[in-house]
Amino acid sequence: MKSGKAVGPDDIPVEVWKCLGEAAVEFLASLFNRVLESERMPEEWRRSVLVPIFKNKGDVQSCSNYRGIKLMSHTMKLWERVVEARLRKVVEICEQQYGFMPRKSTTDAIFALRILMEMYRDGQRELHCVFVDLEKAYDRVPREELWYCMRKSGVAEKYVRVVQDMYERSRTVVRCAVGQTEEFTVEVGLHQGSALSPFLFAMVMDQLSEVRQESPLDNDVCR
Repeated sequence: MKSGKAVGPDDIPVEVWKCLGEAAVEFLASLFNRVLESERMPEEWRRSVLVPIFKNKGDVQSCSNYRGIKLMSHTMKLWERVVEARLRKVVEICEQQYGFMPRKSTTDAIFALRILMEMYRDGQRELHCVFVDLEKAYDRVPREELWYCMRKSGVAEKYVRVVQDMYERSRTVVRCAVGQTEEFTVEVGLHQGSALSPFLFAMVMDQLSEVRQESPLDNDVCR
C-alpha cells in the first residue's frame, strides 16, 4: 500500500506500520489470523468517511456529477489486501476481462478490438460491437448477487463469510465543505475506495460474461 494516502476515521496511516518494521509484521499477522479464525473484524474498521469529489464536468450543483470516495482504515485496507491475495489464488477470471487484472490494461482491450476490426474488414464481414457505460457501477451491485458470484467462482464458504463480515454493519458519514453528516449505515453496493472492491467487481463481471457466452445467441457474435 502506497504512502501519503488520506486516513480513515481511526487516523492511523499506513506509514505507522511501515515505520514499525518487523514488529508491525508480527502484530498484523497475529491480528489478521484472529480475524480470519473468528470471521469478525474490529468494529472500528466498519466506520468510514465518504467524501464527494466533483468529476469536473456538468453542473456543479448536481449530485450525479460527483464521485463518492470512502476514506477507510488503512489497517482494514491491509486486511483487504490479504483477502484479495487469497481470492486471486483460487478464482480464475476469463481472459476477456482486462479490468483490475495484473499485467493487463484497457490498452490491451483496445488493441484486441482494433485487430478484430481489421480482421472483419479484410474478410468483408459485418462486426457488431456494444459499448456499455456502467454508471455508478460499484453502488449498484446487489450484495446477494456478489455472494452468489463468489460462490460460483469457487470461493470457499469461509472467505465468503469473511467478505460478508466486511460489509455487515458498515457505517459512514459524508464530509463536505460545510461540515459532516450524522453517521448512517450502508446496505447496498461495493465499498468505494476499498482495496478489495475492484477484484470483487471483476468477479461479478466475469460471471456476467460467462452467462453471456453460454446464452443461445448467434455464435458469430464477438466474444
